[in-house]
Parts: sequence; C-alpha cells; structure tokens
Amino acid sequence: MITKNRRLAIIAELVNTHSPNSQGKLLKLLHEKGFSITQTTLSRDIKQLKISKMPDEKGNYTYMIPPQENGHTGRVHPKEKYVPLSHRGFISFEFSYHLGVIKTRPGMAGETAMEINNHASSVILGTIAGDDTIVIIPREGIAKQEIIDLLAKIVPGFKKEQEEIRTLK
Repeated sequence: MITKNRRLAIIAELVNTHSPNSQGKLLKLLHEKGFSITQTTLSRDIKQLKISKMPDEKGNYTYMIPPQENGHTGRVHPKEKYVPLSHRGFISFEFSYHLGVIKTRPGMAGETAMEINNHASSVILGTIAGDDTIVIIPREGIAKQEIIDLLAKIVPGFKKEQEEIRTLK
C-alpha cells in the first residue's frame, strides 16, 4: 500500500517533469504509475500541495509547484537546470529616479520578483510585483549601476539590452 505522503511526492514529481495542463492529464499520469485515485482525491492533493496553473517559459499555462522556503521555484529542482529569467518573461527595465521598473510578460512578474529578492538582497531592499510590472526598491546608498550589474547576473541578456538602450539615446 502506498502512503499519502508517497502519492503527494509522486504528484509533485509528475508536475515537475511532465508539465500537465489539466487535472485529467495529471490523473492519467498517476493511473499510468499504478495509482487508482479519483479526481476528487487528486483535487484535494493539488490543494494540499498548493499546485496552481502558471505560465511556463513558453507562455502556456501548466500546473506548477509554488515557490518553496528554500528559494527553489516552480519546476526548478536539483535534477534540473536553472531556467534564466529572460526565458520566463523578462521584457524591459528602466529607472524612475531611484526606483527600478521591470516589465514582464503577463503573469510573470511575481516569479521574476521572487528570483530578484532571492538573489539580490545585498543590493535590493525588496520588490513589489503586479501581473506584468515589478518595482525594484534599492537599499540606501546603492548606485544605479550596481543594480544594473546585479540584474545582469540574474537576467541573461539584461546588460546587453541596457547598452543598446543607451546607444539609442
């Protein structure tokens, strides 16, 4: 007999590896693994795991595991490579006085802001994210160039985009 904890672990693994876009597809994957559960049980498990539909790197809505306390997000786990932010919706960045503003594809600002918060706390005090816009609040005394340099490490292609913007001005 398989325990509930083992079933939850398998569901999380299936969500991470197969990117199902419906409960029906996830239920089929579970049945293929030998589980005979109902859609009702699956719905409860999804709720307990806090799985939700979010846009993936291609903009398709699929089930994803929410960010964890350890800083890992969505589909990122030790067996997978890190998916750069630019592949998850980054569009543009500019300053308004000391605040930075990032534009993303719809639905991608929250995940992008979380990555920035997790990797830039020495330079950035925090972020405020909407659906497709992030406000970056720098720490006191941080120069704009420090923010740009740090974001260039987190967002591939970011620095190149900033240089192209400067040459157009």
